[in-house]
Amino acid sequence: MTNAFLSLHFDALVIDGHCDSIGDQLERKRWLGDRSREGHVDLPRLREGGVDVQFFACYVPIPYQRHGATTHALERLDQLHLLAERLPDQFVLARNTDDILNAKASGRVAGIAGLEGAEALDASIGVLRQFYRLGLRNLGLAWNHRNAACDGVAESRTNGGLTEFGVKVVEECNQLGIILDVSHLSPAGVADVLEVSQQPIIASHSNARALCDHPRNLTDAQLEAIAARGGVIGVTFVDSFLNRANPQEASLDDIVANIEHMLNVVGPDHVALGSDFDGWTMAQEITDATCYPLITQRLLERGHDPKVIRQILGENLFRVMRIVME
Repeated sequence: MTNAFLSLHFDALVIDGHCDSIGDQLERKRWLGDRSREGHVDLPRLREGGVDVQFFACYVPIPYQRHGATTHALERLDQLHLLAERLPDQFVLARNTDDILNAKASGRVAGIAGLEGAEALDASIGVLRQFYRLGLRNLGLAWNHRNAACDGVAESRTNGGLTEFGVKVVEECNQLGIILDVSHLSPAGVADVLEVSQQPIIASHSNARALCDHPRNLTDAQLEAIAARGGVIGVTFVDSFLNRANPQEASLDDIVANIEHMLNVVGPDHVALGSDFDGWTMAQEITDATCYPLITQRLLERGHDPKVIRQILGENLFRVMRIVME
């Protein structure tokens, strides 16, 4: 790692579009303010990896999705508030992009609160507004299965997309300033969100189906449709989304191959990163958040323009945040 490489990475605004780490804090009692040898993410390791902004998913596990989803999501969101309250010199729960810029300037990590799946809304727009008041700024509409808003990717056989309630959710998110995330959504659902939303959307942690034929990955046509509306796609480090046949062989080179494929398909303005740390197993070289600089290093080695690398690391996702959240 040269000094020029380190300078680029740590000067850039680095945003990770998705992790499940707050579940470790709630359920495994792994306080994210302390450096740990377990899991992928905590505040010290985010800083060591140069990650300025981390999207935290308040995922509701399957046993709670039909009963107690709202309570469980609120308990996870509470854990983010505890981090901000107890470690204000290290962490801020960002509600707007000024919070992010101020956090980077002061050496703190900014967190974005998200829901992974609309189950926690309990089919209520009022509950969505309450989550917004508590700091929610990102909504993943589904986690694989069906809920009151939409069908997840595991329900694709039905060709179901957004329900009438789901349309209202998309419209309300546009009004409130909540980023819509279509990772995990059925193909029909992705198309519906693109049709209904008046704001750019994201796929926070999905790879290219052309390189790895996994249901969670996106076709080139889907990539192009998201980009055409000004959105971004977060390349994820999940091993089975990089190499479905032999996940244990997934590598940093596979991550870079997905980045380069998306650059070729949608151009440099629409590619981002979304690790899915603490949600699944990662590519070989990616042991935790401290490995983020390896991506910058490899992109530089492959001759990518530092301006484009900055866009991938965070500027593209920040642009969408500026549009939606302000």
